[in-house]
Amino acid sequence: MSLSVAAILAESALRRPEHPAIVFDSRRFSYRTLWDGARRYAAVLRRHGIGPGDRVALLLPNTPQFPMVYFGALALGAVTVPVHGLLRADEIGYVLKDSEAKALICAAPLLDEGAKAAEAVGTPLFTVTGEHSTGVRLDRLAEQAAPIAHFVPRDPGDVAVVLYTSGTTGRPKGAMLTHLNIVMNVDTSMLSPFDFRPDDVLLGCLPLFHSFGQICGMSTCFRAGATMALMERFDAARALDLMVRENCTLLMGVPTMLLALLAEARTDPRRPPLDRVFSGGSALPVRVLEEFQETFGCTIYEGYGLTETSPTVAYNQRAWPCRPGTVGRPIWGVTAEIARAEVEGRIELLGPGEVGEIVIRGHNVMAGYLNRPQATAEVIVDGWFRSGDLGVKDAEGYLTIVDRKKDIVLRGGYNVYPREVEEVLLGHPAIAQVAVIGVPHERHGEEVCAVVVPRPGTTPGPALSRQLVVWARERMGGHKYPRRVEFVDAFPLGPSGKVLKRELVRRFSDAA
Repeated sequence: MSLSVAAILAESALRRPEHPAIVFDSRRFSYRTLWDGARRYAAVLRRHGIGPGDRVALLLPNTPQFPMVYFGALALGAVTVPVHGLLRADEIGYVLKDSEAKALICAAPLLDEGAKAAEAVGTPLFTVTGEHSTGVRLDRLAEQAAPIAHFVPRDPGDVAVVLYTSGTTGRPKGAMLTHLNIVMNVDTSMLSPFDFRPDDVLLGCLPLFHSFGQICGMSTCFRAGATMALMERFDAARALDLMVRENCTLLMGVPTMLLALLAEARTDPRRPPLDRVFSGGSALPVRVLEEFQETFGCTIYEGYGLTETSPTVAYNQRAWPCRPGTVGRPIWGVTAEIARAEVEGRIELLGPGEVGEIVIRGHNVMAGYLNRPQATAEVIVDGWFRSGDLGVKDAEGYLTIVDRKKDIVLRGGYNVYPREVEEVLLGHPAIAQVAVIGVPHERHGEEVCAVVVPRPGTTPGPALSRQLVVWARERMGGHKYPRRVEFVDAFPLGPSGKVLKRELVRRFSDAA
């Protein structure tokens, strides 16, 4: 038996060769053009020694080159490792080394960090776009290459994509998603909740390196043979203009995007023919949901997913009544239940109305963390994936996210992992101790706040706060560094000496 994520693009290119797969900067790329480009990229990569099972890292923004490289590598039977576009060189280098990437394919605008990372760890560098790029120009070579004939068949259990995600301890971990994981998540969610049809036009405003934009957006859109109006980066005014111009019927976004579109709609009276909107990444306030629906005249469906679950777990959808404030019911073939959060090593399920940890099983659960058997064993227990999120399920099966068991900060739809930020901040000579928390923020949902115990002899205050923010910004991704710094003499501690972050959150949320 064989199965490949590459078939998502290949089959649509056979069925709808001339239909536009992507609209980008007013250019239209048909399915035939996109798949032909992917097979040409594959030919060049194969010539440079890339084959089945090899890991290929992608540091690419939202451009047509992303799907060409992504599906091109998959067509060879290689494993794609999309890299977060906001990471710094050290962080990129860690991903390259940990994944044992055979190549880094980097867009010219991201070479400042990408090239440094590749050189530091000895990863061969390929570039796309840009006249004066360093490394092997993959796109130029692809123009002259004969495309490979067909994609390489893979076993359903073979790893297709490794997506890096962090826990509250240690460095980021690579979640291994199989061809079966992704194809099943795409096929299932295409029907429901997303209800994708060939004549749909999706606003592609989510980053393609992220599971929401990459799998729910790009891959599901391509599976349906629909069109993605792709934005290199989200901007509310340009997004509204693009949706109107291309007659977008479908939008996927995080709450910060929906808030920005609402604000733009107050001054721009034009409305696209949106039929449905899917929100994820962080909780959407019911007030915002209702205002957006009234303004744009379409339903918003809120859902829930994780990188480790390929990613969709549950969604509100047309198949049953929409319940604002909940994330709906699990998708077909997936079970999500509530388990006793404090019990380690086994799963004890709870009944309706009881709060506990959300646990998941089904076709969407990852194969495990790359090279991390212990970390895998901690989260996959008795056949269930432990999400680390707290939730409650009602008698009708609707799931509500209550809180996060972990201390993850969700800033603008991106996960920020406090421990990772704390480890970087502790390198500053003025910091004795630091606790990173999330505090409420109107635009981003949560803001990253560093609560600092300064070293003796250091003067806390606005000047030091600014210095720490600048210092942090230079050393970590743009979504991670703290925009807010608070000083305390000592942390509140629990009986075991653990910092009580909830007390800090309460204190500084009130102060905000």
